[in-house]
Amino acid sequence: MLPAAAPTLTATPAAPLDIAARDYDVVRRAVEYISRNVRRQPEVEEIAAATGVSARALTDLFRRWCGLTPKAFLQAVTLDRARRVVAECPNVLDAALELGLSGPGRLHDLFVVHESMSPGEWKTGGAGLVIRFGFHPSPFGQALAMSTPRGLCGLAFADLGEEAAALADMRSRWPNATYVEDPASTAPLVAQIFDPAAGRGDQPLRIVFIGTDFEIRVWETLLRIPMGRATTYSSIAEHVGSPKAARAVGAAVGKNPISFVVPCHRVIGKSGDLTGYHWGLTRKRAILGWEAAKVEPKAE
Repeated sequence: MLPAAAPTLTATPAAPLDIAARDYDVVRRAVEYISRNVRRQPEVEEIAAATGVSARALTDLFRRWCGLTPKAFLQAVTLDRARRVVAECPNVLDAALELGLSGPGRLHDLFVVHESMSPGEWKTGGAGLVIRFGFHPSPFGQALAMSTPRGLCGLAFADLGEEAAALADMRSRWPNATYVEDPASTAPLVAQIFDPAAGRGDQPLRIVFIGTDFEIRVWETLLRIPMGRATTYSSIAEHVGSPKAARAVGAAVGKNPISFVVPCHRVIGKSGDLTGYHWGLTRKRAILGWEAAKVEPKAE
């Protein structure tokens, strides 16, 4: 009698977002090094050595992650480019209103439909609200997605080992809500946001804002900034009818609970400086470079 044949083990191919999340760990280290040495415009061999991989491996990884070489990515996140983006379209918010979804960069943006919780619901700190959440891989590290029956209400980011801090940060915004860990319910939302193969074209991503009236006006304005463009805090202040409230706008931008989808990363200082980002300037620079690759795929 012949012995039973050993079962054939077939490796399950990694999902695109799993690969992107692993790539981001290397990208993060590269972007950190680039940020510290951006004035010198370091060569790819130097960046690779600082990151702990070969120049070829780093180039292949960047092409897979965003479609650009490390050199092209470096050019995409320079201060000069940031200044040029703002200068080329100083009235980007007004232009976005006129062009709707047909303007530059809109082809690559999500189709977002939004609504807002009532002031009363916000003032109770989320009492009576059930928020489901889950951590998922994304091109920018671990993504914490939060949803209500009305839509996505939160999207945060964390590096490995920082998940608990990110969850505590988000829970503090609506301390009286009931939180249920349910990654199965949030996974389709994350796929729709980050995975082009998810077929997001004609399916709107429903989001719900939970904040003050002023914060919601600012967040609604952020939705008008197309991918590949940027605006300033003072421009947003003028757009929401409070031209002297640039500092308050900055605070509202910093409290944006739905990162990336509501693109607070596209707000920079008048000088072109990236200024702050709640989930870290390294991640902000990475997102802007990733988006530049989508809008300008042939840049090298």
